[in-house]
Amino acid sequence: MTEFTVWAPEAARVRLRLAGDADAADHEMRPEPGGWWRVEVPGAGPGTDYAFVLGDDDRALPDPRSPWQPAGVHGPSRRYDHAAHRWGDAGWTGRQLPGSILYELHIGTFTPEGTFDAAIERLDHLVDLGVDLVELLPVNAFNGEHNWGYDGVCWFAPHEPYGGPDGLKRFVDAAHAKGLGVILDVVYNHFGPSGAYAPMFAPYLTERSNTWGRTVNLDGPHSDEVRRYIVDSIVMWLRDYHVDGLRLDAVHAMPDTRATHLLEEVAVAVEALSTRLGRPLSLIAESDLNDPRLVTPREAGGYGLHAQWNDDAHHALHTLLTGERQGYYADFGSLECLAQVLTGGFFHAGTWSSFRQRSHGRPVDRQRVPGHRFVAYLQNHDQIGNRATGDRISATLSPALLRVGATLLLTGPFTPMLFMGEEWAASTPWQFFTSHPEPELATAVAAGRRREFAAHGWPPGDVPDPQDRQTFVRSRLDWAELDKPEHRRMHEFYRRLIALRKSDPDLSDPRLDAVDVRHGDQFLVMRRGERMVVANLAGRPQRITLPGVARRVLLTTEEGVSVTRDRIELPPESAAVVAL
Repeated sequence: MTEFTVWAPEAARVRLRLAGDADAADHEMRPEPGGWWRVEVPGAGPGTDYAFVLGDDDRALPDPRSPWQPAGVHGPSRRYDHAAHRWGDAGWTGRQLPGSILYELHIGTFTPEGTFDAAIERLDHLVDLGVDLVELLPVNAFNGEHNWGYDGVCWFAPHEPYGGPDGLKRFVDAAHAKGLGVILDVVYNHFGPSGAYAPMFAPYLTERSNTWGRTVNLDGPHSDEVRRYIVDSIVMWLRDYHVDGLRLDAVHAMPDTRATHLLEEVAVAVEALSTRLGRPLSLIAESDLNDPRLVTPREAGGYGLHAQWNDDAHHALHTLLTGERQGYYADFGSLECLAQVLTGGFFHAGTWSSFRQRSHGRPVDRQRVPGHRFVAYLQNHDQIGNRATGDRISATLSPALLRVGATLLLTGPFTPMLFMGEEWAASTPWQFFTSHPEPELATAVAAGRRREFAAHGWPPGDVPDPQDRQTFVRSRLDWAELDKPEHRRMHEFYRRLIALRKSDPDLSDPRLDAVDVRHGDQFLVMRRGERMVVANLAGRPQRITLPGVARRVLLTTEEGVSVTRDRIELPPESAAVVAL
């Protein structure tokens, strides 16, 4: 007997429909306490396609907890046996977040083929670079073939064009075999605009809304099962797919007024699973609240997450290097700003935000909260893809300034993350692309994108059509660039810089209160124990006095660096790491 269950608390009748036998009658499901429906069917094992029928409506709907959608999000669900995969990672002990370097990639554009199996062929590149954890943009099923992944509607099923459930397991297995951990980006703050059938079964959504649609019901009637739905999905990715952590998208868009916040509930469940599995499991939040409670341990009254993305670190570096000050960059751009971030975690820490027109954030306890709880980056999918043309920072900066930025990122106290291709200054853009099959939705998305950027001063004609397949094709990495001297030089620099960080305890020390930053006229000196990181952002050579006597130079971004006792002379747009 195979058991089928579904939660539909407001339905008067639910039937199970098995695909492949048009003459067979639907199976009536019996109601059970809590709004669940259940039925046992003989012989409907793994590989069986099925759907549910609600009330007197004859539409066949996919399972809200479907593990596999081989015919797309509108098609039937398919039974899947997680125990059938023969894992090869029995000796895998995991990768903890402290001390690690993350690498964010999108399966659909990381390789020309855009599949899990094709990405496996590039894992050696990441090992050689020095990466520890590979962070995949969302891979759960969405409507259409290609998409960033944030329009997902099936929170338990890997996207079929990427390779489906088996493909994801092969990728994780291969990554573990090479010593790489895997982080999945997951989205629980909204459902995508097409193929979201779960809200037809139960009150998964509220009447409130966020940027992307109606918010998820975390604190209203029936919210116990909605929260369980999310927690079960989280546990499933970590347990059944052997992934090493999750990046929780936009948790600030998940309003929850209950005494125990969902994030704390998730942290408790993941801690229990980690204990049972005997390997570290990481939870990383994306949040624009600048609230240290997210990464404060539960024992100290926090939510107990392991890290959060730190946009302040990105904004401080980006504005200083590029000179951009529009929109949410307005308050950033000074050396004082970068110094505050490097020593205190946040820039907005209970301070006035001109972009928000209010005070924002809360200070980080520098003595108690380690820097590794903040993921920092020069680039990520949002900060590139949410520019009108999807241009990378390498399209704006000189290679020399790119190396300065990388040095400040990878010698700082945070957990550094790279975006795919950053390590060789990839010239390919990463643009916003969709493949909605519905013409009206496609038109609405394209028009909305143009309006959004027009409000920020970009001419509508400069904004690529998300539905144009060439927008997606342009966003694929060009691996042939690694054979070109200028890209090869940048790649080699990243390799040396990462190797230095990993080999030098001072440069990976996460203690925020141990970081000291001094700055002057377009230069900055960051002390990291017995190491000094010196950056000259000027277009001219500079002689900079060090707070100590330099013994040797460990790394330079450009030739022509000279040191005389407590003074260092740097060429224009350059940086150096020296030992005291």
